[in-house]
Amino acid sequence: MTVAFAAPPTDKTTLEEGAAFSPKFDASGLITAVVADAGDGAILMLAHMNAEALSLTLETGVAHYWSRSRKAIWKKGESSGNLQTVTEILTDCDQDAILLKVVVAGHAATCHTGRRSCFYRAVQVENGAAQLKSVDEQRHFDPAKVYGK
Repeated sequence: MTVAFAAPPTDKTTLEEGAAFSPKFDASGLITAVVADAGDGAILMLAHMNAEALSLTLETGVAHYWSRSRKAIWKKGESSGNLQTVTEILTDCDQDAILLKVVVAGHAATCHTGRRSCFYRAVQVENGAAQLKSVDEQRHFDPAKVYGK
């Protein structure tokens, strides 16, 4: 079964206040997906979905994304065992971005580096230059063992 999305509404009020889900995919056929932990709200990752990935996510309850580098559907956690079960999907006012609230299985790590979140470095300015400083060194798994790289 493929989930059908509504056609884009012709007026702003219907888009912003109506009940029809009509995701606004960009020129590449993608929509931005922010992914947060359903328990504590921590931002885990940012990804993109095409219509097929979004439909698969709605059908299965497991997060699927579009890998721009591989140019293929990507079932998050399929290799690592850290599948993302979706508890809720929200859309922003103009339906060009979505927020997935997920529960992560396995090691509860989302990032391919083994960390809980892909956002593990803070940007800081030192001596007039932007630098990155790690804010999470805890690895929940060894990427070399999981991905064989």
